[in-house]
Amino acid sequence: MTETYTTCTRCIMDTTDTSITFDENGVCSHCLKYDEIVNSYPFNSQASIDLELEKMLERTKKNGQGKPYDCVIGVSGGVDSTYLAYIAKEKGLRPIAVHLDNGWNSELAVHNIEKVLKNLGIDLLTHVLEWDEFKDLQIAFLKASVSDAEIPTDHAISGILYRVARKYGIKTILLGTNIATESGLPFSWTYGVSDWMYISGIHKKFGTRKLSNYPHFSFFDEAYWKLFCGIKVFPILDFVPYNKADALDVLQNRLGWQYYGGKHYESIYTRFFQGYILPKKFNIDKRKAHYSSLIRSGQITREKALEEMAAPTYPEDMQRDDREYVIKKLCLTEKEFDEIMAAPVKTYRDYPNYYNLASKTIGFEQARKIVRRLRSL
Repeated sequence: MTETYTTCTRCIMDTTDTSITFDENGVCSHCLKYDEIVNSYPFNSQASIDLELEKMLERTKKNGQGKPYDCVIGVSGGVDSTYLAYIAKEKGLRPIAVHLDNGWNSELAVHNIEKVLKNLGIDLLTHVLEWDEFKDLQIAFLKASVSDAEIPTDHAISGILYRVARKYGIKTILLGTNIATESGLPFSWTYGVSDWMYISGIHKKFGTRKLSNYPHFSFFDEAYWKLFCGIKVFPILDFVPYNKADALDVLQNRLGWQYYGGKHYESIYTRFFQGYILPKKFNIDKRKAHYSSLIRSGQITREKALEEMAAPTYPEDMQRDDREYVIKKLCLTEKEFDEIMAAPVKTYRDYPNYYNLASKTIGFEQARKIVRRLRSL
């Protein structure tokens, strides 16, 4: 039986997200979840938002007294992380910026990071991943045939942020993640950023060398850092007015930042994975989630989003160049890459992970709720 293709009547998310549901008015579960969040504390009033922000700023500055820095921020060269650096300085904080070099930085991303941080007077610490190890892990995820093959980078970034916080005795990590531009990324599209059982399980099956230097962490490490070391993670962009167009104006006209053409396209691998591999192999176009976030937060109309979606993910000549570059850098042959693209699609449920382990006894959805609750605590 042919499945019915359905698109949300409010945003542009559709049934390419296999876990999506719709209410009687055709509004998707992502929009309903967004409404639930913005109507709950502290987002239900400007006063409560301001109060939480003030409490965080006061706590961060107090904990940072007598130390060279009072918070840690991650910077990639993209819009969100760069604006995060700007806001941190605007709020009177003394951040140390951390950049993870995974071997895929575009020249423009490097230029943006250096120029913006110099203009803001923020010190930069760059952690360079051991390339042969990380390459092996990336290839393992490609061979695993899952749509979340970029989480090795995200996992390493989180691990480094916590380690830097511990090194300098910092109690606050500021994140650039935010509801305004990143709400509703489907769970079925990306999983396991903090799940070392999942990452190590895939590498054990498809990898060829030991990950001796990769900055990994377990769920228990994360709990230790948060509960016993007192490190707080704060998504500050949720607590200040964050309009993407206004942020771009500030970054370009005040800080000399240059746009690179797409969300997270500051990385060559990310650009290729999101713009080429995901649509061709998994029928996933992440622009749907990104534009839907902007629709929900009132920063773009649904009509404008659909108009933008009619354009290619990114220019075909750049796709060809990126394809050649990625294959060569990963030391794959054309045949090996074609085999990866043709392999049957898998999901995180096909490999060991915390959710699978927990759901065997208490059910998948209940396990998901418990893990989310523990992290929030």
